[in-house]
Amino acid sequence: MSAPIAKPWLSSQSDQDPRSATGNTLRWGVIATGAIARSVSEDLALLADAELYAVSSRGQETADSFAAAYGFAKGYGDDDGVHGYQRLLADDSVDVVYVATPHAQHHQIVLAALDAGKHVLCEKAFTINAREAGELIDVARKKKLFLMEAVWSRFLPAMQRAFDIAASGELGDVHWVSADLGFPAHYSPTSRLWARQDGGGALLDISVYPLLWALGTLGFPQTVSATGVVNDDGVDSQNAMTLGYHHGAQVQLTSSLLAHGPRTATVAGSRGYLQSVGSINNPRELLVCVGREESRREAFDAVGRGYTYELREVTRCIQQGLTESPVMPLEDSLNTMRLFDGVRAQMGVSYPNDAP
Repeated sequence: MSAPIAKPWLSSQSDQDPRSATGNTLRWGVIATGAIARSVSEDLALLADAELYAVSSRGQETADSFAAAYGFAKGYGDDDGVHGYQRLLADDSVDVVYVATPHAQHHQIVLAALDAGKHVLCEKAFTINAREAGELIDVARKKKLFLMEAVWSRFLPAMQRAFDIAASGELGDVHWVSADLGFPAHYSPTSRLWARQDGGGALLDISVYPLLWALGTLGFPQTVSATGVVNDDGVDSQNAMTLGYHHGAQVQLTSSLLAHGPRTATVAGSRGYLQSVGSINNPRELLVCVGREESRREAFDAVGRGYTYELREVTRCIQQGLTESPVMPLEDSLNTMRLFDGVRAQMGVSYPNDAP
């Protein structure tokens, strides 16, 4: 595949305190009440110009409990055949929604949010496939509403610094990148991680993190070769990707729901290399080596759980009237879904959402 490489990956906000107010307060709605919604809500509460306004769940009791625990003013559950998220979207006081449902529900819920006139931050993977992603992007652009995929790691100071070092030339010409992320996930056919109807599998859930190191240093590839372990349910429990570039650079990426890995990223250039220290989706140190003699470590502290940086970007963009982030542009989300579509085709993985 081929996609444009030139993207403004580096954020001018990365060296600022993401908790500081930058404009008028936005009232947030959170759709779903799972683990990621809890973590993001905790970080959202740290922003001076964010109001935790409403949360939705299938059950009213669950919505009320979540609202009380995290300081939301309202909780919406399913009522008389109307979904809780639909009730939340009908609330005119909600400015922006964060969608934290399983992947397979993203297209339907984000589309409903855009139709309701809401700005949207949607959890990764953005959608199940590129067709769904393209439809959402078209609607958001027509309605002039903000839309962004929640690739939170992209905004972290450590990640921004790694991309900056790679772009600066300090490492010379980057010739290869490797990155892995894995953990043994308990198998359950109804778990979000494993359920085919939810878009389960390693690719859509965690491969965005290893891929991030390739995209942030080399851009989108021209060729993709992939293999994977596909279980009896038809989802990938492990995958390996090799990305190729016209100028000769190569990338090796591994994602696994079966095994622990070192969770390390390496960016290797003609003059030196850098390695992440700590999990690749939230590194706390960078080891930078130039030649064989000079080396240094750069340490980073993240505010909250690390989601504050992407939340600040969403807030800043909406306050400034932008409809997409220059750091996480919609074209990158679309090209990522195209890449994942090609990988799934090579592994033989399909989902119910793929049907016309």
